Amino acid sequence: MPETLTKQISKAKEIASYVLSQKKESLSKEVIHEVKRRIIDSLACAIGAYDSKVCKIVLKACSKIKGKYKAPLFGKGKEVFYEEAAFANGALVRYLDFNDTYLSLEPAHPSDNIAPLLACAQAYGKSGLDLILAIAIAYEIQCQLCDGASLRAKGIDHVTYGAFSTACGATVLMDLDEEQLENALGIAGVCNIATRQTRVGEMSMWKACAFANAARQGLFAARLAKEGMTGPAPIFEGTKGFETLVSGPMNLKLPNIGEPPKKILETYIKPYPVEYHAQSAVEAAIKLNKEGLKIDQVQEMTVYTHGASYQIIGSEPEKWRPTSKETADHSLPYCTAIALRDGNVTDESFHKKNYKDSNLLKFLKKIKVVEDQRYTSDYPKSFGNRLEINLFDGKKIIKEVLHPFGHPRNPMKDEDVFSKWRTLAGPHLGQNNIEEQIEKVMMLEHQKGLSTLMPEVS
Repeated sequence: MPETLTKQISKAKEIASYVLSQKKESLSKEVIHEVKRRIIDSLACAIGAYDSKVCKIVLKACSKIKGKYKAPLFGKGKEVFYEEAAFANGALVRYLDFNDTYLSLEPAHPSDNIAPLLACAQAYGKSGLDLILAIAIAYEIQCQLCDGASLRAKGIDHVTYGAFSTACGATVLMDLDEEQLENALGIAGVCNIATRQTRVGEMSMWKACAFANAARQGLFAARLAKEGMTGPAPIFEGTKGFETLVSGPMNLKLPNIGEPPKKILETYIKPYPVEYHAQSAVEAAIKLNKEGLKIDQVQEMTVYTHGASYQIIGSEPEKWRPTSKETADHSLPYCTAIALRDGNVTDESFHKKNYKDSNLLKFLKKIKVVEDQRYTSDYPKSFGNRLEINLFDGKKIIKEVLHPFGHPRNPMKDEDVFSKWRTLAGPHLGQNNIEEQIEKVMMLEHQKGLSTLMPEVS
């Protein structure tokens, strides 16, 4: 009896089939609610970055390209070609390092998808519920890719997955079919490989822009595919494809066809504008400050942490002498030190006056970072950090946090998310506008148009 040869379905086809099986009506109330919370959180991050140098650069650079398909620049109300708005607005959401996180084999900030998909929805005249579905799909695809294979281990930046996820979200906003999405994935995957140099050593402003660039390219790939452009295939399994040259073997486990996306429920909102692996160390340091500990009492401090934290934010010499905001908020010793000193961490914690402060730099010399295999073994179920502090008077203090505030096992309530928005929007908007923005987003699934969803800053 002759053998029956079965052609393996490509991962791009699997993804496309899953994405095109999704219906707005199937979204759970829990997922719809969580998407709206993440939009408020993202707007808070963007408006908190509004006075930054990066904001001024990207809004100026992206204000000059217009077209039929338009979306507003954040805070400006000025409409530009939507792919430019996607880049500029996405960079603002990311700048403070305050937007949400997902940690697996590969880390991610999946709310990086929100600004580009909002711009796309505005350009194509979609509804609030269309946007919610697109965002939920993008979260699902990006997080599933992060579960499938590590990029960081290969020296590739996590934003590389963003070109795929944004193209998938854009599919429901631009009305692509399965074949068009397969082509968009091929285009997005073959030419948007970002190296991790963005996130090592002394960091630059580009740290805030890397995903925004990948997302813009994902939208461009979708636009090309919609017009009939074919893309390289198979993009993942090919002899010179993504798995061969970039990720290695990918254990992609998508939900069943038609099963609604829900990965967003496994992601974490940040209470502090620091790299996520430092959140529990910062929380522990703030608790110690509130208990009365002062840094001048400390003879030496050791931060015991998990392996990913040690590798990303606790091992390079630049992390003990940061010379930029971007390096400081990715420094475990710096974030822990300033949290202990001030009893809080805000955007101001990363102003030059703080990371250049001679007393704080002296204190950083007292800090060691050590990997604790127990925390590494439990990662990413928990994100343990433990501070062990020897005082000049001979006493020893230990403070451990495993699940920082905002983690699904220690979640933020709606009012906590609203408070984050109110705090960051306060310097830019009047009280009525601040509250109206919350109401507008929390009624998003009932909105037919999205042209006024983002706030304008006077």
